[in-house]
Amino acid sequence: MRMIDFFDRGVRIAGDRPCLVTDTETLTYREVDAQVRAIANMLIADGFAPGAHAAVLSGNSAIAFEAVLGILRADGVWAMANHRAGLSENAYLFDLLDIDTVFVSQEVADRVAPLRAQCPRIRRFIALDGEIEGCDYALSDLAMDTGPVPQRREGRDDELAFLANTGGTTGRSKGVMLSNGNWQALVSSLVASMPMKTAPVNCVAAPMTHAAGPLALASMALGGTVVVLPRFEPGAVLEAIERHRVTYMFLPPTAIYMLLDHPGAGNFDLSSLEYVSYAGAPMALERLKQAIRVLGPVMNASFGQTESPMCVTAMPPHEHLNADGELAHPGSCGRPNLLSIVEIMDDEGNILGPGERGEIVVRGPLVMQGYYKNPEATEEVSRFGWHHTGDIGVRDEHGWFYVVDRKKDMIISGGFNVYPAEVEDALLAHPDIAQCAVIGVPHDKWGEEVIAFVEMHAGSELDEAAVCTFMRERVGPVKTPKRISVVAALPRTNAGKISRAELRKPFWEGREAAI
Repeated sequence: MRMIDFFDRGVRIAGDRPCLVTDTETLTYREVDAQVRAIANMLIADGFAPGAHAAVLSGNSAIAFEAVLGILRADGVWAMANHRAGLSENAYLFDLLDIDTVFVSQEVADRVAPLRAQCPRIRRFIALDGEIEGCDYALSDLAMDTGPVPQRREGRDDELAFLANTGGTTGRSKGVMLSNGNWQALVSSLVASMPMKTAPVNCVAAPMTHAAGPLALASMALGGTVVVLPRFEPGAVLEAIERHRVTYMFLPPTAIYMLLDHPGAGNFDLSSLEYVSYAGAPMALERLKQAIRVLGPVMNASFGQTESPMCVTAMPPHEHLNADGELAHPGSCGRPNLLSIVEIMDDEGNILGPGERGEIVVRGPLVMQGYYKNPEATEEVSRFGWHHTGDIGVRDEHGWFYVVDRKKDMIISGGFNVYPAEVEDALLAHPDIAQCAVIGVPHDKWGEEVIAFVEMHAGSELDEAAVCTFMRERVGPVKTPKRISVVAALPRTNAGKISRAELRKPFWEGREAAI
């Protein structure tokens, strides 16, 4: 089955049910299906080849979801792209992933010209919402052909379905190849771990360019309604839950904290909620207890990563609390899902027993096909026949897994992955900075906060505001350090390498989890 076949199931079982809902429109499955077929026929008529790669550079919107589905309907490969990333990051990603076509929205209209210049292999730029200078055409200008769309690929399990991306410890992104089979495993694991009483009503408030987007597409296989909010605003999310009787949503812990801190949180009817999934960063235990009190016994924990997406392990709501109403497995990210085999491994490839710390490794149909055009990195992460997550964990005698440290230097801030080397590369492009190191430190709201230590060139002084402006233009606001400190000399290992571990120590001392 292809990804689009799951949407087709939703059309068959829920044709007249709302599919996409925004503040201004409600579109049924039949209406969305017609628009998706029109976009696919337009792509095919324009020379979009079977298996070609296309990206949607947009914030959350109904038309952005329709463009993604149109790419899949045309038997293309959807390449996930973050419109909030820096221009240079997007340009590198589009070149890396051999992007043929890019759909763009008005909020990134200023990027079309520089992307054309930096990515000459992009064949078409298509405006999603009105005319955009530099685009080849706009969807609104076309005569939409809503007729049948030919199937142009076989739909084998090993066919590439979508491309995600993840930064590497070298600072360069890697394209993650996810197949039809990976998508089948993802949807099956989600349904098995979160059985729905009725067709879900899924509120998408987190960026659709990350986990929230695929999870929304998965809910369409059940004929679910996707309520699309343009951005995360606590009051708007609480209002949407009450108004649309939302049953399911995904949010990183940071966003959940903001919901809980909203002064009117207790004034909304949240009784429709069945599942609130959290992942992407550790959740403070006291905040988790508060979430259960405020939102209800609906919290659903999971662990995964881009290379083995979203639900390698899960702890559904009924397993969060014991008979006394206390957290039954505090700090756990759950037990392996139905289609995942998860173990703890040492550096020699030995499987470790309960209570022993090692790297979390995974096998099963959720694991990616590999890194795009990077067999060396694929081989490295697949040692001993297991996918290596880079996270240090432990399991107990009952099979509950706990993430306790991070083997890689990756920072998770507000649910977003930040790779220090990528930020360091951008800092070193500043003419006044000689050397630098970037680390993540504990933060009550974001989970981790990105900070930087820098050595300045002789005669230079730090203008922190100017450096932050410089960084936001290159890597975007999430990856821009929130604090920059000047040091005379960065700590180094015996081999002369900068030691991020030494910089992290004073911030993480006394904590059970060193992440």
